[in-house]
Amino acid sequence: MRTPHAAAAAPPSDTEGTMESHPTSGGHSVRTRSQHQRRKRIVQAAAALASRGGVEAMQMRTVAERAGVALGTLYRYFPSKMDLVVAVVGEEIDLLESSIERRPPSASTPAGRAVDVLMRATRGLMREPELADALIRSLILAEVETPFGDRMTDLLLRVSADGAAREQPSEEQTALAGSLSSIWVHELLEMLRGRRTYEQIQRRIEIAASRLLTVL
Repeated sequence: MRTPHAAAAAPPSDTEGTMESHPTSGGHSVRTRSQHQRRKRIVQAAAALASRGGVEAMQMRTVAERAGVALGTLYRYFPSKMDLVVAVVGEEIDLLESSIERRPPSASTPAGRAVDVLMRATRGLMREPELADALIRSLILAEVETPFGDRMTDLLLRVSADGAAREQPSEEQTALAGSLSSIWVHELLEMLRGRRTYEQIQRRIEIAASRLLTVL
């Protein structure tokens, strides 16, 4: 999983000129495309800062300067720092999901496929350990609703099904997949603290998945 700022070059300056309102031939306005690009620059800038100095380095004014946008523009997209953290996490999950679409897990069991996904996510996050630590700690302390747990749970349910048509997951299935996701987050924090090796995390996740996902 590549972090969203990995390929970011020097950001262009913020442009909110009149040309953005002209429609394109595809029916989408230039404004919409420009807003999407601006939002992506902001998230990339925030991720780059967090990867070097944690969430403390994600000062809103510094993010705005790095992204090449006005401070007021940044606050229109992200009213608080935590909203920005949630967006960075969302980008990370998007990248993980894209990776899984390109190269689906090949294990023959739901537990094996879940382990593949979680360890792939671990490898991706550990390429930027300061960013991973900043994001996970912020999510744990967050006072706003974050999509991280629900999206990881949904992802585990989907890979467990292996593309097969299935009914809506039961409350029990959702709870079990959510429990595995929570265990992974805890183990990842232990690794960031130096208390676990990659191999230890993998073994613990394998054990947990084999017990929790037998009903999926």
